[in-house]
Amino acid sequence: MSQDRADVVQLQAVRLVRDATTILDGITWRVRAGERWVVLGPNGSGKTSLCHIVTLYQHPSSGTVTVLDGTLGKVDVRVVRRRIGVTSAALANMIQPTLTAEQIVVAGKHAALAHWWHQYDDTDWTRARTCLERVGCLDHATQRLRTLSSGERQRVLLARALMCHPRLLVLDEPSAGLDLPGREQLISTLATLTKDPMAPPLILVTHHLDEIPPGCTHAILLRSGRLVATGPIDQVLTGPQLSDCFGLSLEVERRHDRWRAWTVIPTSPL
Repeated sequence: MSQDRADVVQLQAVRLVRDATTILDGITWRVRAGERWVVLGPNGSGKTSLCHIVTLYQHPSSGTVTVLDGTLGKVDVRVVRRRIGVTSAALANMIQPTLTAEQIVVAGKHAALAHWWHQYDDTDWTRARTCLERVGCLDHATQRLRTLSSGERQRVLLARALMCHPRLLVLDEPSAGLDLPGREQLISTLATLTKDPMAPPLILVTHHLDEIPPGCTHAILLRSGRLVATGPIDQVLTGPQLSDCFGLSLEVERRHDRWRAWTVIPTSPL
């Protein structure tokens, strides 16, 4: 296999059971270099659990997980995690709101929640400000997290994920809770990553098709912990397959490289 198509993530027959509840069942999935994946599914479908496994924060009940050439159970996960850029609601809730944007970002070099546990030199702080500039937040570098808008916070967390020169980005519902301007600014920022051939492979979890940034290449649909469909995005995001995934009769449209889905509501005669 050529280097540019090397596997970055490989899951084989992954199953996750907790308290007699099957959360993921028989997930076989491969992410290769250069690919940008979107993960879709209703609440409770296993999307966040899938992220926890891919980022090596959770062990499956069975199956094989290999990420960045390290197989779970045979590798020091602390080393591999430092090569994965992550954003999630759980991570955001653990960060102290009194930290400034650049303090939060620089700590991403060591996958830390704060900057005071490690030493950083001028190169690190310059790198942090470069990452903030990349996501359009350089003007907020010295602003405390608690004073930022929800959209600005998400872009700061994205900058933190970029700080470690990641070989993989995993973004778990970064648009959740954002208003329309905040969501569109974030999607525009993500589009610069998905379209950048030098950016690392990306896995983006979302509930909504209209939150998929242009440039995503592949999609995976989950329902009740099982795969509904996986593959190139144009082949996966179809009306029949999305209807099967969400349990609704859905129409799907792609316009200007953006997606949307809706259900047709019959009108009652007056």
